[in-house]
Amino acid sequence: MASHRKPKQRSLTAGTAWTAAAIALAGAATTALSGTGHAETRLTPAQVRAKVDQYQREAEEANERYNGAKVKADRARESFDDLRDEAARRTARLNASRNALGAYATAQYRSGTISPTLQLALSSSPGQYLRRASLADHAGSRQAAAVAGLARQSRELRQVRGEAQGRLDQLRGAQAALARHRGAARKKLAAAEALLDQLTGEQRRRYEAQGAHGADTGLGTAPYAPVSGRAARAVSYAYGALGKPYVWGATGPRGYDCSGLTQAAWRAAGVALPRTTYTQINAGRRVSRTELAPGDLVFFYSGVSHVGLYIGGGRMIHAPRPGAPVRVAPIDQMPFSGATRPA
Repeated sequence: MASHRKPKQRSLTAGTAWTAAAIALAGAATTALSGTGHAETRLTPAQVRAKVDQYQREAEEANERYNGAKVKADRARESFDDLRDEAARRTARLNASRNALGAYATAQYRSGTISPTLQLALSSSPGQYLRRASLADHAGSRQAAAVAGLARQSRELRQVRGEAQGRLDQLRGAQAALARHRGAARKKLAAAEALLDQLTGEQRRRYEAQGAHGADTGLGTAPYAPVSGRAARAVSYAYGALGKPYVWGATGPRGYDCSGLTQAAWRAAGVALPRTTYTQINAGRRVSRTELAPGDLVFFYSGVSHVGLYIGGGRMIHAPRPGAPVRVAPIDQMPFSGATRPA
């Protein structure tokens, strides 16, 4: 009986099979449509641009966090290398001290089991006894000092190695942060590129021609306000960078990100700025928007994630984003968050 029921349970008629397949396909299609309905909805060009600007801004925020993590990683690596070299030098000195102490102990062993004092007492020359006794005391004192020095060197070496391990842990943490921020930026840029692919060829060309927020190239233009001194050198450098590509994490001279450009411009003027936007805003005297002068650093967004170099006339030179080269742009194209005048 069981042998007759088993085939019956496993078999389906052709009509039943087609019906089941149709139901399954319908269900899958419904699920796919409900799950990807948002992705299938085509955005207007204006919506695409707004979303792309958002993704690119978030990518730039991740880029600045990457720059900050890189500074920490570089410092930790340099400190670790110095401590590792110091540990190697201390190890060599410790080994030399151990070898010297071992040689002294070997010499004592080879002299026999009679104590040095007794050996001196049995000396046939009483006139040399006191002199040799004094030398033995001195040798004993040197041996005790050598043992104490060996212990001190061992403690110091352990301390240096502990500090080196701490710097190594910091380095690994900074490297993990580098990878995390780099991955976040790449994801945002990929999302932006996917949205741009929704545009027609003509819409894409118009978007690329406008660049970020309608900026112009500014090629061949002159500063909008008189400038002199270090600020003049910084502004001149920025003008020399016009047209160069935005390069993620770069500080020139072939390409720049936003904070890399301002750092390089002021470096050319003899002023060392820190690497990131959120540290550059504190590298000088804060100035209001009405006080802006050429050479000032102008910052944007609530997270201080973008910076440009003010050139006067309400304009700046900045590195906008990937795909948009260094250019002149109005400072009112983005939410203004503050300004600093490097000293």
